[in-house]
Amino acid sequence: MPTVTANGKTVPLTASCSLIDFLATHGFFPKSVVVEHNGDAVAPSEFSSRQVNPGDQLEIVRIVAGG
Repeated sequence: MPTVTANGKTVPLTASCSLIDFLATHGFFPKSVVVEHNGDAVAPSEFSSRQVNPGDQLEIVRIVAGG
């Protein structure tokens, strides 16, 4: 089965998809994360056009507001 590596963990990927779809499928709210895709920072405006493919590496960090 094809996979991607997300935050150091192997995750199954049944088919290529947009980054925004990957985030939604895995419980991430796109407006509250910062993403690095294969070593490149991805602007939120690119989430819907950036394709996630088998073998890709993602680092996903949740943005947390504090006081």
